[in-house]
Amino acid sequence: MNRCATLCFVKPYVHARVGKEDRALLDSLKHATGQSESDLVRRGLRLVAKELGGRPSARELAGPSVGKFDRGPRDLSTNRTHLDGFGE
Repeated sequence: MNRCATLCFVKPYVHARVGKEDRALLDSLKHATGQSESDLVRRGLRLVAKELGGRPSARELAGPSVGKFDRGPRDLSTNRTHLDGFGE
């Protein structure tokens, strides 16, 4: 049985109905920010979660330091030998 390899990597999507006012707002935000509809919806979801008091993600806590390190062990999060002696 042959399957297309890309099917394994397709992300689920959300289909939402929006009224005329929300559609106009989305179009306006797309134009003003240059972001896609998907990016704006994802950002909106994060803002609502933050508004409700959700905990920040590790990436949000790390802030601008994410991706700034050129060197270091690539398996730091998965190789327990890096923890030898930690906390002693």
